[in-house]
Amino acid sequence: MGMFLGIDAAASGLTAERLRMDVISNNIANANTTRTQEGGAYHRRYVVFQPRDAKGKSFEKFLVHSMGKLKVGEGVRAVRIEEDDTQGPLVYDPGHPDANADGYVERPNVNIVAEMVDMITASRAYEANTTTMNAAKSMAMKALEIGGN
Repeated sequence: MGMFLGIDAAASGLTAERLRMDVISNNIANANTTRTQEGGAYHRRYVVFQPRDAKGKSFEKFLVHSMGKLKVGEGVRAVRIEEDDTQGPLVYDPGHPDANADGYVERPNVNIVAEMVDMITASRAYEANTTTMNAAKSMAMKALEIGGN
């Protein structure tokens, strides 16, 4: 079963990065949303990851336990999606339907450039996990060919 650990870890990375790209896409799509169902401007969201550990230990304990030992990582998992509560920029637009009493409208706190950089990073991580999975698959196929000769 040890030969499938790399595929399993890469698969968890693929799932995590896909969720991250979905959240980033949602942020970009709502970059101009000044009114949400909760009220107020849209606030960007981000995914919080943590290492998968079947033993239920914290990451620090995992590192201490595995010091000096060659141990295969167990992958990553998305713990939650959090909202960035920082206030977006205020723009003076007294004719806007969402303007406050002073005529200012709170814009979403989404920075398109930062979101695109995050999207490229997530895309590259997705590609790296795909490459890892293909390499593990290729090694498993070569191992099966050893017995055939």
